[in-house]
Amino acid sequence: MSASTTTPVQVPLPNSLRSGPDGRGWFGEFGGRFVAETLMPLILELEEAYRAAQADPSFREELEFYYRDYVGRPSPLWFARRLTETLGGAKIYLKREELNHTGSHKLNNVMGQILVARRMGKTRIVAETGAGQHGVATATVCALFGLKCTVYMGATDVERQKPNVFRMNLLGAEVKPVTAGAGTLKDAMNEAMRDWVANVEDTYFLVGTVAGPHPYPEMVRDFQSIIGTETREQIMEAEGRLPDAIVAAIGGGSNAMGIFHPFLDDVDVKLIGAEAAGFGLDSGKTAASVSRGRPGVLHGNRTYLLQDADGQIDEAHSISAGLDYPGIGPEHSWLNDIGRVEYVGVTDQEALDAFQLCSRQEGILPALESAHALAHIVKIAPTMGKDQIIVMNLSGRGDKDIFTVAKHVGVEL
Repeated sequence: MSASTTTPVQVPLPNSLRSGPDGRGWFGEFGGRFVAETLMPLILELEEAYRAAQADPSFREELEFYYRDYVGRPSPLWFARRLTETLGGAKIYLKREELNHTGSHKLNNVMGQILVARRMGKTRIVAETGAGQHGVATATVCALFGLKCTVYMGATDVERQKPNVFRMNLLGAEVKPVTAGAGTLKDAMNEAMRDWVANVEDTYFLVGTVAGPHPYPEMVRDFQSIIGTETREQIMEAEGRLPDAIVAAIGGGSNAMGIFHPFLDDVDVKLIGAEAAGFGLDSGKTAASVSRGRPGVLHGNRTYLLQDADGQIDEAHSISAGLDYPGIGPEHSWLNDIGRVEYVGVTDQEALDAFQLCSRQEGILPALESAHALAHIVKIAPTMGKDQIIVMNLSGRGDKDIFTVAKHVGVEL
């Protein structure tokens, strides 16, 4: 990798990789709107409301107010000195999204969507959640604005993320465990969509990642892009140039898309998504949908999915509830196929090791999701020069994961 001399670009150019999707919601051959006929009017209404919000300066002013005074933005860019010294290569910076209110990057998107929902006159919110971070963020804004909130969560995830379930209940949300399938994020999203179809008049489906029918992948990406926009300004201030590489964990892909998108046109900045390889890419127990999936349709969009020989969706596996999803956002699928982003696999054990390394070296407990990104940095940083720079998106805090980590290291809490 070579040092970048690219001039910062904030506005997409005519031939920019940042200009997608097209008018029908496609990124190349990925994306689209695969929904029931009853949902199409609502999807079109949502797109119209989002376009109106984008064109309204008062919407941006309101969003910036809540980002600053409620979410706590901008989040810091932290130079991880001890990690850098220990790994002995490139300088490592951490974008501290875990310091946002509610402890993850999820509130960036949720705050934007709740303002859109209010403009649409919706009085009830449904959401899906895996690790609980999106559910907590959604329950938080519903409490803030006095809206009814129902969060669907796989029964397996309810068991392994008990603190977040309790937090959602404290915030006034109804958490509905989903026992279908493996009881994980895929199944929660199925149930949330069913609820939405049955209650379209007053209900807004607040999607937590860059997936689902158009315009959700675009809208979630736009709200999360605040991460990459701030990172550009902060690394320029700290180092006077752009980083050589940016690494982020990939489940559905919202935190990765948030930090990647403002850098897509900077070809000297290498972008790397760390997928959850579970027990290993070839173990049959993985959530690496790009590395081991193929194109198909799920949850309203065409994208890379884990499938069996008959095209049925395979169950995903990851130690991290937030990455335990058999698909990925359609823009990621397109970026993989055109070669702009590299997607790599990180195992459960590698993530556990990185979780403990970050805790002891930087005094920061990262979410297990974020630990997947750090585990890849552990591999590549020593191969890079000391004058090179890596930025990692630290997408959430690991307090929610201490019971999972304790179990795997043989400690009973």
